[in-house]
Amino acid sequence: MGRGKAAMVWFLAALLGAALVFETWQIALSRGETRLTEDAGATARARALTLSSELAKQRAVAVILAGDRDVTEALATRDPGRAEAISRKFEDLRVQTGGTVIYALNTAGLAIAASNWHDPDSFVGVSYAFRGYFTGAMAQGRAWEYALGSVSHRPGLYLSERVESAGHPVGVIVVKVEFDAIEASWRGGGIETVAVDPKGVVMLTSRPAGRFTSLAAPGADRIVIERPVEGTDWRLEMVVPLDTVRREAAAQALIAGLLLLPLGGGGLWLRARQRRRIARAEVEARYRQDLENAVATRTQALSEEIRERKEAERNLAAMQARLVQANKLAAMGQITAGVAHEVNQPLATIRLLAENAQAMLHEQPEVGSNLGLIVQMSDRIARITSELRGFARKARGDREPVSLAEAWEASLLLSASRRESDRTPVIAPRIDPGLKVIGEKVRLEQVMVNLIQNAHEALSGVERPEIRVSLTRGTRADGTAIVTLTIADNGPGLPEEVARNLFTPFLTTKREGTGLGLVISQGIMRDFGGRLWADPPVPGQGARFHMEMVAA
Repeated sequence: MGRGKAAMVWFLAALLGAALVFETWQIALSRGETRLTEDAGATARARALTLSSELAKQRAVAVILAGDRDVTEALATRDPGRAEAISRKFEDLRVQTGGTVIYALNTAGLAIAASNWHDPDSFVGVSYAFRGYFTGAMAQGRAWEYALGSVSHRPGLYLSERVESAGHPVGVIVVKVEFDAIEASWRGGGIETVAVDPKGVVMLTSRPAGRFTSLAAPGADRIVIERPVEGTDWRLEMVVPLDTVRREAAAQALIAGLLLLPLGGGGLWLRARQRRRIARAEVEARYRQDLENAVATRTQALSEEIRERKEAERNLAAMQARLVQANKLAAMGQITAGVAHEVNQPLATIRLLAENAQAMLHEQPEVGSNLGLIVQMSDRIARITSELRGFARKARGDREPVSLAEAWEASLLLSASRRESDRTPVIAPRIDPGLKVIGEKVRLEQVMVNLIQNAHEALSGVERPEIRVSLTRGTRADGTAIVTLTIADNGPGLPEEVARNLFTPFLTTKREGTGLGLVISQGIMRDFGGRLWADPPVPGQGARFHMEMVAA
């Protein structure tokens, strides 16, 4: 072989060796990046799930406290003693739930109670009216804001829920959550983990110096893994360096180059190395599979919790429907005695007229008149029993245009016997038969019968009892046309204690009462898009209840 050919062979061998080394580097780099991306993706999913679970738990705390009776009364009455009691309650709940601070703001944004009430930097007495989470909750019912604390100067997420009493806002519940433990778990391994808002501003970070800054675009030596944080508009990002992968790829390329020198022993070494690579891939595959199984198990557990919660909500709705029907049947028990009287009277008249008709059939011309009266009395009985069956029928839950005049007349008929027993007059205007409201006739009658009976019972012992009814029409701020029916009596009025707890379940002043009539009636009006409320007590005046309905 000439020198030129030998040089060419060596050149081709060197070129082939370089190509093999380069290809080895490319393959190693590609596999390393793929492996790193899969591992980082699984870690990012687990971290996003942990963060969303913590947020869901703390949001549930805010929702539950917003419906707590003690909290509502403390905000509505602004009683210092009640405020101190719920501060202690907040303190115990904060320890149990792992939150940072729980506090209650009145409608002016002033903190009246807080879980840190005994600390030197307590939130009690501090105004938070300027905070977005306060104004947002007052306007929309709930809000959240991530910011530095104005007292503690520590960053945290503020979850807020509006508190209402009798359909009006009385304050806001706020739960502050700090994520020190979660951020600490993100540190290490040279990986930067952050949670950013839709504008790209860093909220949570494993590197505190980068908080509230925009995340810099990663260089070519890094990859970014993104995952959404369920229940928020945040996203979790992990910035993973490629240094280790590149070093491993370079090392493998170097090894490939060295292996080309000793061809004999190189084949054996490559075989052993391939076995090690396969073993390592199997270990990594098992690790990834275990991690994915853990994530799948947790996801299944969360799905089961959601299913159980939805099942509980369905059971609650069914129980509420049964309570409504039970209240109607309780009212039926009070109406039945009067209906018996109403039916017996026309039955007696029918029987007398029928007997007279038999006696005078061929003798008196009054027989035709008597038979006409019999027909009228029969119609009256049919009308009474028809209204009674309709009232007892279980409501369908539909919402449709209902004639207000028909519902009112049926309610008067169902309650007539109790009022006529002591001659209590009902002074009411004529209702236009064409006036219709959104609702359901059976449930609308239930509310009216309940209010009429309450007014009648309040007039016991009054010298000149009377029930006055008025009807007004108007428009809400959003342009919705409404009709308001007011039922008032001239009795002693509502006591202060009763007025404060008027719509509290199972609270009653009647010996045979269930304490559910007004509560269920209020729920029915809310279902129809309307309201039910009473005027504040005034000495010397009776009670006044208002039914606000949406005009059809």
